[in-house]
Amino acid sequence: MERRQHRRVPAQVKSLLRANSHEVEGETIDLSLGGAKIESRLIVQPGKQIALKLVVPEVQEPIYIEQAQVQWIHDQTFGVRFLEMQQREMDELEQLIEECIALDEAENA
Repeated sequence: MERRQHRRVPAQVKSLLRANSHEVEGETIDLSLGGAKIESRLIVQPGKQIALKLVVPEVQEPIYIEQAQVQWIHDQTFGVRFLEMQQREMDELEQLIEECIALDEAENA
């Protein structure tokens, strides 16, 4: 049974992750409106809340997700569920996902 509410798409987006006072670089490797899979050296545990910024090359300001909760961890990869973000961020995230879908479909055509 599929539990996801939102379509996940492959992505390669630089991310800045913050837990406590540490900010660490990572890479978002897949993305949806509800969460993401991230590769990073940031040490987290399931249930931990982090903030993240998605650094999109064509966009001036990073997409800032104020609260994301770690759902699972495997080596240096973990999944987060987005808990809180502003409407502007949600709109930009939606646009980024649409671009990732178009790119993925073009590569697989």
